[in-house]
Amino acid sequence: MDIIVCMKWTPDTSEADLAIAGGGKDIKKDDLSYDMNDWDRFAIEEAVLIKEKTGGKVIVVTVAPEDAEEMLRESLARGADEAFHIWDEAMEASDGFATARILAQFIRNRPHDLVLTGTLADDNCSGQTGGMLAAMLGIPVATLASGIQVEDGKVKLRRELEGGLYEAIEMDLPCVISVATGLNEPRFVSIRAVRKVASLDIPVLELGDVGLDASQVGSDGSRLETVSMSLPPEGEGAEIIKGKAEEAAARLAEILKEKGGIG
Repeated sequence: MDIIVCMKWTPDTSEADLAIAGGGKDIKKDDLSYDMNDWDRFAIEEAVLIKEKTGGKVIVVTVAPEDAEEMLRESLARGADEAFHIWDEAMEASDGFATARILAQFIRNRPHDLVLTGTLADDNCSGQTGGMLAAMLGIPVATLASGIQVEDGKVKLRRELEGGLYEAIEMDLPCVISVATGLNEPRFVSIRAVRKVASLDIPVLELGDVGLDASQVGSDGSRLETVSMSLPPEGEGAEIIKGKAEEAAARLAEILKEKGGIG
C-alpha cells in the first residue's frame, strides 16, 4: 500500500495582529510563525494508521519554502517513511491550481494507491487542491472524510454533509481523499522520535526536477489572481453595563429593543 500525503506550511494567524502588506494583495507575514496545516496533521496520522494495518509505505510531500523542512521532519517523526521537499523561487505565488499541478507531476511518477490531503488549508480555506489534484491524475476523489477503511483494492469512507448528516461511499483505488479534522487523534510526537529523524535525508526538488517550467507555476501558471485584500471594518466598542442586577437587566432590555432583538 503506497500512500502519499500532501502537506501545507501555513502561517499561524490565530493570535496575530494582522496588517495588509504593501500592494494590498496579501497580509504581512514577516513576523508570523509557521506550522503544519492543522487539517494535514489528521491526514498524516490516518496514513500511518492505514500503513500499520495493511503494510506499505507513507511518503509526505510539500510545495513550500525551505523553512518547511521542520514540518517534514515532524511528519517523519509521526511515522512517515520518506519526505520530499519541492521548492523553487518560481513557485512563489502559486495558487491551488498551480500547486496541484506541481504535486500531480510529482505523484504520477511514483507508485500511489492512496493520496491524502487536508480538506482545507488554515490560511485561505479554499479547499481546491485535492479535487484538482485528482482531476489531473485522472482518479476519483472524496472530501471531508471522517472515516476511512481500506480493503480489497477499494476504500470505504464516511463523509460529513450539512445538517449533521453523513454519507457512506466506496471508491476504487487509486484515489484522492481530503480528510476532515476529527478523523482520528494525532499521536504525540516524542523527543526521541524527533531525534531519530533529525539526520534523515530529505530531498529538495526544484522546478526542473519535477519536469515543469516557470510558465506552469507561480503567478504565471495560476488561474486565480488576488485583486485586493483588506481587513474587516472595526465595529463599535462593546458597552459595559454596570449597576445592580435590576438596572443592568433594564438597560439590556432597552438595548435589545433598540437593535430590534425584542419587541
